[in-house]
Amino acid sequence: MIDRLYIHNFRSLENFELPVKGLPSALLIGKNGTGKSSIGFALEILQRIGRGDNRVGKLISPEDMTRGRSDVPVRIELDVRISGVLYSYHLAFELPQGFRELRVLEESLLVDGIANYKRKIAEITFAKKKGGQSATMSFDWHLIWLSVSQASSEKDPLDIFRKWLARMLILRPYPQVISGESLDETLNPSADLSNLGDWWNGLIGHAPSSYSKIELMLKRMMPDLKDIKNPVIAKDSRSLEVHFDCKGESMSLPFQLLSDGEKCMVIWAMVMAANEAYGPLFCFWDEPDNFLAISEIGDFSMDLRKAFKKGGQFLASSHNAETIRSFSDENTFVLFRRSHQDPTQIRPLADINYDGDLIASLVRGDIEP
Repeated sequence: MIDRLYIHNFRSLENFELPVKGLPSALLIGKNGTGKSSIGFALEILQRIGRGDNRVGKLISPEDMTRGRSDVPVRIELDVRISGVLYSYHLAFELPQGFRELRVLEESLLVDGIANYKRKIAEITFAKKKGGQSATMSFDWHLIWLSVSQASSEKDPLDIFRKWLARMLILRPYPQVISGESLDETLNPSADLSNLGDWWNGLIGHAPSSYSKIELMLKRMMPDLKDIKNPVIAKDSRSLEVHFDCKGESMSLPFQLLSDGEKCMVIWAMVMAANEAYGPLFCFWDEPDNFLAISEIGDFSMDLRKAFKKGGQFLASSHNAETIRSFSDENTFVLFRRSHQDPTQIRPLADINYDGDLIASLVRGDIEP
């Protein structure tokens, strides 16, 4: 669970801290352009580092610096508790004069307050070995050490933290690119879910019992659902098929022919199954209510909140009234900016006075501090 996320000089986020410590679920609301998606993009940088992306220039560009301000470092700091242990990862990028690509200025990982390693530009200092001295080495300043460092075992803090980052779910589904076809298996879905078929293979392969849970959840949303199969269609290639049965008549649809909303329902069920199968996970879903009918949104949001209350952490952004109603004032946060020249600010909804109904206040535009 995230204790602290700090972001500075990244898009609209300056000296920004996300106050979600102790919250199993939280909601971000605010007008377009207030920075909700930028939080997801900052988290995705960390996720990609955990998944092995190590080249700074592929993770962040000069255009990501707030108003092109290259004289100030970009900072992303994450404190997260994993099995009761506090991992603190700090990363700073800089763009020296004359450089086209950002480089690492600082990088460090602390485990319960004890440094695993610390880095300043190209020099990395490692923790002291028992009875020995700390060691230093030089490293390419355009590469991330956490991505390439070798863990000694699965119990190594490096491996534990890196795997946690890799398995974060940062989601902004684009149903048109979700075909259900697969060539591989993974526990790391892409943000647009274009590799949903590979994720299905990885999830069911890792925990076969997940299938019955997914099917049970989906039948609540699609009562005529019979089952979902994943037959081989070519060498090393599979493609999901969805079967329906109503009044004794059966029909089969390739996954790609499901509606956009139905595809999102499958994602919803897989997120909850994954959190139970190989979690606890952190999930940021940018506007999970996209493509859904009004009657579907309330249960959709509440089920996600309930699933992560048992473990893990769920963070969503939304403009939808039904989603907003499914969260409380205590775990809803309002993001706002006075103009595009101003940085994003955030306040708990519980600290904001508004007259009458929340949704009516949002429609009038008078909810901002």
